[in-house]
Amino acid sequence: MIPLPDTVLAWVIPAVVVFGVTAAAVAVAVWSVRRARRSPRARARAEADRTRAGSALVRLDDAVGELDLEVGLSGALYDGEAPAALRRARMIAQHVRDESFESFRGLDDADPDEVRRVSARIRSRTEEALGVVAGARAAHDEWMRAHRSAVTQVDAAGARLERLRTELGDPGALVADLSGRFDETEWQQAAVAARTASTALTSAQQHLGAARSLAADPTRSAFPELAVAERELRRAASSARALEEAHRLVTDAALAMPQEIDATRAAVAQAMRVRDDLEPADAERLGRELRAVTEELDRLIPLAARRPTATVEAIARLRARLDLALGDARTAQQRLRGARTALPGTLASARGALARAEVAVAGAGADARVRLDAAQRELAAARRSDDPVEALDAARRAQRHAEDAQALADYARLKTPPADPLAR
Repeated sequence: MIPLPDTVLAWVIPAVVVFGVTAAAVAVAVWSVRRARRSPRARARAEADRTRAGSALVRLDDAVGELDLEVGLSGALYDGEAPAALRRARMIAQHVRDESFESFRGLDDADPDEVRRVSARIRSRTEEALGVVAGARAAHDEWMRAHRSAVTQVDAAGARLERLRTELGDPGALVADLSGRFDETEWQQAAVAARTASTALTSAQQHLGAARSLAADPTRSAFPELAVAERELRRAASSARALEEAHRLVTDAALAMPQEIDATRAAVAQAMRVRDDLEPADAERLGRELRAVTEELDRLIPLAARRPTATVEAIARLRARLDLALGDARTAQQRLRGARTALPGTLASARGALARAEVAVAGAGADARVRLDAAQRELAAARRSDDPVEALDAARRAQRHAEDAQALADYARLKTPPADPLAR
């Protein structure tokens, strides 16, 4: 080794010390910043920002619903064509809401800094979209008051009420059809929808009557009563659709249930053939799962006729469990054939979960709404896909998202204390 001159050492050693100390200081500073960003206080601030962003998203989602109503009502008054400003505002609001739902869903696994940045962006875009909606609605209201009389609007709403009453018919008949054939758990949702539709129609008729009386008096405004009547009409229409969907889900499940049971037995038989080609340890593991699936299927069958939707949903879970147990042991052709037989029941199960979630999420917070939006997207993707394996995966994701949405909405209601009836 060649000895270094003293002059070189005199320069190198201080430099090494300085750079070493600086590097250590930088490392400590970086560590401190990262620790601060992940501290309980930072997480609390991020969660507060996320909550504010969620509240803004809820307001925008509600505004989109109100705007959908207003566009539909305007179309009825303008020969089927809503004003361009309203349609443009709805398009902007829907686009911002959908993109913000996606961004909000991505915050679950983000670090506090990312949560705060994304939350701020969501709030900014949401408030901007709400401003566009408010401006379009204010301009439309002003135009309506200047060019459309309250009497004209009351008459149009009355015509819609009569059409809806005719389309709904006797809601009790659908519930009676279900209650005579199935357990109460199968038709309870339909019964609630039928009662809500009937109550909303009665309320709409009362408010329209009040609006018509006010419209005859030039010194008073009929628009407040008319607005309430329109909301009741929307509630009646929504409940009527929910009633029809609930009835269809139960009757479709009753028709499909025998084929679902047969298809599951066939899938178990195919899995047994796959097991024969596995290593002993893998074969034993799969055999245990197959016995468990078979026992669960046998347990479902005695009650299947009275609980068709519950049975179809349970079978869909059994098929998912079976697929998980098989893993990569099947050939591509076997996976494709299994997906084709599992897809109809899984789609029906996802539809049922989504219908229940839509009822539960009404009025809920952002987390439940975001999960519901994800479920709707996945179900749409499952229906569009030409690949049975991809469609089956999307349908299963849709069902999980819908169940999560309902659970979040139910949990939020449990956390919310009931209103004090004596409070003023």
